[in-house]
Amino acid sequence: MGACQSFREMCDREKNTNVHLSLPAVCIVWQTAMIILFGVFMRYDHESDAHWVEHRKHSNLTDIENDFYFRYPSFQDVHVMIFVGFGFLMTFLKRYSFGGVGFNFLIAAFGLQWALLMQGWFHWLDADGKIRIGIENLINADFCVAGCLIAYGALLGKVSPVQLMVLTLFGITLFAVEEFIIISVIHARDAGGSMVIHTFGGYYGLSVSWMLYRPNLHQSSRLQGSVYHSDVFAMIGTLFLWMFWPSFNSAICDHGDGQHRAAINTYLCLASTVLTTVAISSLFQKHGKLDMVHIQNSTLAGGVAAGTAAEFMLMPYGCLIVGFCCGIISTLGYIFLTPFMEKHLKIQDTCGIHNLHAMPGVVGGIVGAITAASASIEVYGHEGLVNTFDFKDKFKDMVPTTQGGHQAAGLCVALCFGIGGGIIVGAILRLPIWGDPADDNCFDDETYWEVPEEEESIPTILQYNNHVQNKDIAESNFTMESESRARS
Repeated sequence: MGACQSFREMCDREKNTNVHLSLPAVCIVWQTAMIILFGVFMRYDHESDAHWVEHRKHSNLTDIENDFYFRYPSFQDVHVMIFVGFGFLMTFLKRYSFGGVGFNFLIAAFGLQWALLMQGWFHWLDADGKIRIGIENLINADFCVAGCLIAYGALLGKVSPVQLMVLTLFGITLFAVEEFIIISVIHARDAGGSMVIHTFGGYYGLSVSWMLYRPNLHQSSRLQGSVYHSDVFAMIGTLFLWMFWPSFNSAICDHGDGQHRAAINTYLCLASTVLTTVAISSLFQKHGKLDMVHIQNSTLAGGVAAGTAAEFMLMPYGCLIVGFCCGIISTLGYIFLTPFMEKHLKIQDTCGIHNLHAMPGVVGGIVGAITAASASIEVYGHEGLVNTFDFKDKFKDMVPTTQGGHQAAGLCVALCFGIGGGIIVGAILRLPIWGDPADDNCFDDETYWEVPEEEESIPTILQYNNHVQNKDIAESNFTMESESRARS
């Protein structure tokens, strides 16, 4: 008990936000490490190597059959979601737009390099100890980064860039391990990452936030909110995410019916979520007005929940039901759960990732387990069942009911890694060596960014025209008065 008290006292000492040396050191050293590791392990796969010409002729293929032409459109969409969608979604704070979009950029740029290595060591290491990289690797690396960006949402405005680099280093490592266990060991299917990405990332970020609890965060409450233009910028992020989410959930599905079905299922889930979000937001707000927080976030919950069952035969009406429920759950979460968690559970969730990612991710995992367990040859056909659930090799004797149990086990693994890993990483980030801001200095770009001075207010054209018009009227009145005096 005494050791714990001493640790808390050490961690809660006066903050120093000067990262003049630590941030450059971390960036340069870690990027140098990436260069060395890529030099040792990373090579092009057969479809991106110059020997593709020989392979193509030997296998009687054409260039158009190169996987690049199938996967690159989806990769583009996912890449935009990571850098533009997530980045702008985090610009809603009135004085933290640079930190929202800029640190999102930093996390993603470092995270995708580390993800290529970590996932490569688990999934794509060949007989000569090299990782063969192709377009699908890039998509999976972006997925891996998404988990850390989700976690960042809970910590937005309260941590330093050095802490974010550490968060990403451990987050990518944990993600790669839990993904390998869920996908390869347990053999759960999770095309859109409801469990692997959203459940893990959500509870990872919430656990870290719980460990970094700030009892005096109310001292920065003046900045913990939005203004009109910051909400508009955040809505840009929402729209990018909403439009491209079908690509996100279908990007790594098998070519053909699985990828096609995943896009349709996600599309319908998202559409249904918007209507229920608007309904619940209006119902619980004074005079029926809409809350922009709900529209920016809860409208995306259907895409999260559709992830696990994206390529399953969920059926169009089933997709609408999932989206309908997620809009209600997510919006009510923002209204009731977020304040409750901050007051009673000591979890300060800046972006509300519990309502957008964590809860809908769990819902998606449950929907996936039920849908898998209820699959049948009548609905899928024998070949469709084998292809959809990958009942091949050592899993060739598996039946749908068993697959449903494996799906549920995968959800449990994601929760354990997210919560357990977040507590451990949070304890590391609590150390007073990372340059994080004081409780009265959060949610402010000036702590870590050169912020241009605000210009003096300049009259608009309309104001100028009104000024000129009033001046002309005054001069006209003066002239008329002068003429009247002259006549008299």
